[in-house]
Amino acid sequence: MAKRVFEISPNHLTYDIIQDILENDTKLELSDISVELIQKSKKYLDRKLERAEKPLYGINTGFGALCDIEISKEDLSKLQENLVVSHACNVGTEVPADVVKLMLLLKAHALSKGNSAVQLITVQRILDLFNNNILPVVREQGSLGASGDLAPLAMLFLPLLGLGEVNFEGKQVSSAVVLEKFGWNPIKLEAKEGLALLNGTQFMSAHAVYTLLKTFRIIDQGDIIGALSLDAFDGLLEPFSENIQRIRPHKGQAETARNFRHVLAGSEMQAKHKTHIQDPYSFRCIPQVHGAVKDAVKYVSKVIETEINSVTDNPTVFPDEDLIISGGNFHGEPLALSLDFLAMALSELGSISERRTYRLISGERGLPEFLVANPGLNSGFMIPQYAAASIVSQNKQFCTPASVDSIPSSNEQEDHVSMGGNAATKALKVALNTEKILAIELYNAAQAMDFRRPVKTSPFLENFLKDYRKKVSFVEEDTVMYVGINKTIDFLNHTRTKRLARK
Repeated sequence: MAKRVFEISPNHLTYDIIQDILENDTKLELSDISVELIQKSKKYLDRKLERAEKPLYGINTGFGALCDIEISKEDLSKLQENLVVSHACNVGTEVPADVVKLMLLLKAHALSKGNSAVQLITVQRILDLFNNNILPVVREQGSLGASGDLAPLAMLFLPLLGLGEVNFEGKQVSSAVVLEKFGWNPIKLEAKEGLALLNGTQFMSAHAVYTLLKTFRIIDQGDIIGALSLDAFDGLLEPFSENIQRIRPHKGQAETARNFRHVLAGSEMQAKHKTHIQDPYSFRCIPQVHGAVKDAVKYVSKVIETEINSVTDNPTVFPDEDLIISGGNFHGEPLALSLDFLAMALSELGSISERRTYRLISGERGLPEFLVANPGLNSGFMIPQYAAASIVSQNKQFCTPASVDSIPSSNEQEDHVSMGGNAATKALKVALNTEKILAIELYNAAQAMDFRRPVKTSPFLENFLKDYRKKVSFVEEDTVMYVGINKTIDFLNHTRTKRLARK
């Protein structure tokens, strides 16, 4: 079977393209146009340096607060190597492998646009790491999200120099060992290359893309699980009617209501006569809450898509205009604000989910207390709700915005920073937490629905439950509950739901 190959080019990257690359072990290669653009910008910079009459920041000067110190031509390569080595102070927990792969992909894509003046071999080696699943060790902490993601990007590119560690074939090994295995020489960085590699937002944007790919699935599953809970609680579908949404026409709200009407079509539970006339807000206001989350996610996804298709190193070269400009495209403020917003939106999705879980175990509307046949002897689903509440509380703590903080660095040269790296890692944690909270709701909702038998929910949800019950069984009496929760998380991770919205 032929290997799947994606050509890196200046063309627009989308979430669908990226997900396809990650899921299908796609290999990367440079397009002819990108090869031409990379070589053109490198030749331009080399010519510019030959006749340079004034300092060029970071090319023949020091960095940050040392920008006024000129560097001799003989030391330009050493300057760039020193930059990478000295900035590699990334610490903490390792980031997920797919985030590292995304960092490599997004940096190669940015360099392919021809505004960075790097060697062709440098970009090719980045693709070599990606294609051979040689993943540099990158950790969570150390980025201010200002001059780009300096510390984690330095860690990402130490292996180009034969330094640092990589994860390869299931082990963490010295990059020098892997370079020798493949017969690769360390890259000798030339003028500006260290800056081109380290200045950039690829740590933040890779986390953002990874989190959004999870989020797209989570918000669909949130509607499905919420609909199952609504039916299991004997809830009302009237709040999801088109008339209600039409007079408050937020797009996400209308989309959510359509999803619920679609998912619950043909439900026997909905056809039953109901004596109650209202549901609690956690059910009745699902269109408003889930809808606002969807609108937030759509906004954030647009910001991030713009970012991953941008050039964010500094300085940038414009060969056709004969310009080298030192600017601030590496500043992570657009990402920091958006990722804080994404974390808050996902936290709300988890918060309302936990409230529905609480209602399901509360002994209301004919359901047994704690969803077990013999409460008292059995605690049933009492404690999974505790776990959900704990995780919801942690999400609230993670939602303290990183973007409102700034600590000056580099002797006040970098006097305002975005803290977008922290916003990025927090947003991913909130997404993973929200997935756990929704899994706990599903565990409860499926149990509650089984107490409604022989009455059925909708055909859509019956099929969903059939697949779920292949993985997670009905709880007859007290059992080790974390097993069911973890199996439910795994089920959601491996259930690919198509976009639910119907016209």
